[in-house]
Amino acid sequence: MQHAHQAAMNVERIDLNLLRVFDAVFEERNLLRAGHRLHLSQSAVSHALARLREALDDELFVRTSRGMEPTARALAMAPGLRQSLQRIHQTLGAPRFDAAHSARRFVVAANDHLTAVLVARMSRAIAVSAPHIDVVVRPSTRIDLAEQIDVGRIDLAIGIFSEVPQRFGAMALGQHDEVIVMRRGHPIGRRRARLADLAAYPLLTVSLGGQEEGAISGFIVERGLARQSEMFDRHALEQALARESLLPRYRVTVAHALAIPMLLRETDMLSIVPRPLAGEFVQGAPVACAELPYTTPGMAVRAVWHQRNEDDAGHQWLRAEVAQAAAAVAALQR
Repeated sequence: MQHAHQAAMNVERIDLNLLRVFDAVFEERNLLRAGHRLHLSQSAVSHALARLREALDDELFVRTSRGMEPTARALAMAPGLRQSLQRIHQTLGAPRFDAAHSARRFVVAANDHLTAVLVARMSRAIAVSAPHIDVVVRPSTRIDLAEQIDVGRIDLAIGIFSEVPQRFGAMALGQHDEVIVMRRGHPIGRRRARLADLAAYPLLTVSLGGQEEGAISGFIVERGLARQSEMFDRHALEQALARESLLPRYRVTVAHALAIPMLLRETDMLSIVPRPLAGEFVQGAPVACAELPYTTPGMAVRAVWHQRNEDDAGHQWLRAEVAQAAAAVAALQR
């Protein structure tokens, strides 16, 4: 009886912040990542966890080679605790967000072609409607994108994702099909492109990370998030050529899509790129377009974010601005 009374007294003294630490460690399985998410040092997270362990008289997490593994007590607590924290958040309500006067800073991850096509359009719009808001664009390549979202360093990632883990929210931003781009005056520019052209002329391709970086079937998987590693559907091209017993020649492979017009200059190389990007090239460089001589399913562009930001008013505004920019891009494609 005395022990039960003491436990009840301990629970009554628990600080709400300790429960937030528990929730973050449970999800991240890592003290450092939990600290980044809560804007706390690793030592502060460790200290908070020690206080919670003392109050509940349970280890809660055990350090293993796989990270911080929850005990049976922690596994039993976690679902109800998460629901309770969400109810508290909903009851208190999110602070009002006024885009016209806010000086908030958002970090968006995108590759260079989606930055040029989508983020640039969004930036032009919010320069008028939200002049004090800053947008920082980080590359969505050569970083552990999922971890950056998990720890709160990236608010929103835009890209082609074949898998999105349940802890992330996702929003469709449209389908981007592909076309051929070439220098203006290229021999095939005066007629329809043929499959044989894609074997006869060398190709310029964009790769955002190959097999040496863990890419499988054109996607790199990090912590459950599978992001596109190539800017075009290589499988569709090679399958179409194989039916004619043809092979492509990948002459130049680069990491930056915006270098394509310069690299096509004074060569007969061809490049397969998303249609919206081709439209940007045609407006600003001596580049011509041609339709592909085979069909592709198109690439589904999505925005992803961490579920903890789902109800944040500022984040909702950011997602709406991205969706509006994507709708404008889709209208141009049509």
